[in-house]
Amino acid sequence: MRPILVTGGTGTLGRAVVHRLLSRGCPVRVLSRQAHTPGEHGWAVGDLVTGRGVEAALSGAGTVVHCATTNGKRDVAATRRLVEAAGGTGVSHLLYVSIVGVDRVPLGYYRAKAECERLVVESGLGWTVLRATQFHDLVLRVLEGLSKAPVLVVPRGVAFQPVDVRDVAERVAELAEAGPAGRAGDFGGPEVRPVEALAAEFLRARGRRRPVLRAPVPGGTARALRAGGNLVQPGGLVSAGGLVPARPAGRITFAEFLAERFPA
Repeated sequence: MRPILVTGGTGTLGRAVVHRLLSRGCPVRVLSRQAHTPGEHGWAVGDLVTGRGVEAALSGAGTVVHCATTNGKRDVAATRRLVEAAGGTGVSHLLYVSIVGVDRVPLGYYRAKAECERLVVESGLGWTVLRATQFHDLVLRVLEGLSKAPVLVVPRGVAFQPVDVRDVAERVAELAEAGPAGRAGDFGGPEVRPVEALAAEFLRARGRRRPVLRAPVPGGTARALRAGGNLVQPGGLVSAGGLVPARPAGRITFAEFLAERFPA
């Protein structure tokens, strides 16, 4: 079995993907800009933005799981370098992890992700694109920042479907082993929750007392979020208790994630 090269293997998702692949008995090689001591898996030193060491890292690999991410043009440049290098090294499957709503929410970061998807689709390689909703870790970081103020202000009428990175990693590992699947079904968390409910849950877990204020937010991004552009199951009413999607993919809820992160 040829090794699976994981880009971004030291990041939030990448670490979990590497763990799941190893638990399945897959040989794994992780691309990093810095040298590491070999352990359970191999390492390859390379830089996707400059292209340094990328062809050598791809040598002998059958599948590439592209979890690496940066900002805007650098993200697109890195993906272009990877696609160009992979085309001449015998890679048979390129799996790209993207975000639900990149074609519906007009954020610059999302536009870059959509462009990366296009590069993968047009690469000439066997490909899979998996879009996932926002990770619990991201929602937590945002709420941590917002809660530093005396009042925690959230956008009115917006809901999220946060997903645990371990659930996403399990799905990525399945797809990596299965072979090219094209556009895979979007992957979201087990619950759609209004942002104020997530904020209240966060405050309870952290033992903090803050009023939660819902404020109207103008602009196209806010309109897209209110319309459910960031959800696997867009549209419909979301109650304070949360709406369970018809086909939830993730298993770990935001409350369960918080309970693990901040045990009583």
